[in-house]
Amino acid sequence: MKKIQMVDLQGQYAKIQAQVDSRISEVLKSAAYINGPEVHEFQKNLEEYLNVKHVIPCANGTDALQIAMMGLGLQPGDEVITADFTFAATVEVIALLHLTPVLVDVEKDSFNMSIAALKKAITPKTKAIVPVHLFGQCANMEAVLEVAKEYNLFVIEDTAQAIGANYTFKNGTKKKAGTIGNIGTTSFFPSKNLGCYGDGGAIFTDDDALAHTLRGMVNHGMYKRYYHDVVGVNSRLDSIQAAVLNVKLPLLDTYCDARRAAARYYNNGFKNNPNITTPKMGNGCEFICENCDCHVFHQYTLQITNGKRNELHQHLLDNGIPNAIYYPVPLHSQKAYTDPRYKEAHFKVTNELIDTVISLPMHTELDNEQQDFIISTILNFINK
Repeated sequence: MKKIQMVDLQGQYAKIQAQVDSRISEVLKSAAYINGPEVHEFQKNLEEYLNVKHVIPCANGTDALQIAMMGLGLQPGDEVITADFTFAATVEVIALLHLTPVLVDVEKDSFNMSIAALKKAITPKTKAIVPVHLFGQCANMEAVLEVAKEYNLFVIEDTAQAIGANYTFKNGTKKKAGTIGNIGTTSFFPSKNLGCYGDGGAIFTDDDALAHTLRGMVNHGMYKRYYHDVVGVNSRLDSIQAAVLNVKLPLLDTYCDARRAAARYYNNGFKNNPNITTPKMGNGCEFICENCDCHVFHQYTLQITNGKRNELHQHLLDNGIPNAIYYPVPLHSQKAYTDPRYKEAHFKVTNELIDTVISLPMHTELDNEQQDFIISTILNFINK
């Protein structure tokens, strides 16, 4: 059996090595390292894939979130609501811009923002909602949009873990994650479903005027060299990373299919175990069907309900099985983001999840032999 890895980037690279090396070589020969042809090609390719009018590449996913908020003209003191159960990048940009982060609880099944909690958190100072499509599954965007419309709020989608996922509306129409709100953002960190070999990110929108503003912001506020029309930052996707992404983007749907197949295999292995809750599909799905496209499984996350999560975490490591706890400390309990307004009763689900979740190896190169070993190791421990 091959060594089990949490993310097998070496195995993935081996299959596309010739194309990647050729693309990178062309960048090196051209010396067009910043805003070169590869970047412009990737922008157009991603616009076509997402069916969105504008993609603005940038340096990383955190920058994408920050620039999105800058582009919307949010002002210090404006409240921005987001989920408590996620990575800190989502909230740190809110704080960096001197906006006011407002954290809300999540749904137990989907790990995504609770609509009930969202509604309760709205005040006259609320200006934006940042739904996080956690672990690869879209938040309840139809409900988010309804709330946003009622209160005249911006919607900024954090799609760092869900690029390639589809959201199906009640009327049957579909849109790609990141193209539903006013702005979508994503990360191309190497371990993402669409990852480059360094840092990278992008912003998406159908708003022409907003896209124009964002294009200046990512490049020091310039539309013409040395003429600074808006306050901007230095956040550009470099050509070598774009070259890698141009190879991988046509494979993204195949990568997502491989992850879904691995998730189905895991689910079957853990089926009906009273101590294990497997990922549940939101957006109307009760299971991972052959044609499912609403979840791209950036992570495959179990809930261990018998109190043995921590022991299982160590047991897996002792048996050569990497795993991770996303996330061990909720944002409302982090020193950087504590706020006297937060009460533990507001975060009942999040506080439960931090004690029960565990994420297993999930990537495009995972094979059934490896999964059988992972499943049997977990079941033998849990059922003792």
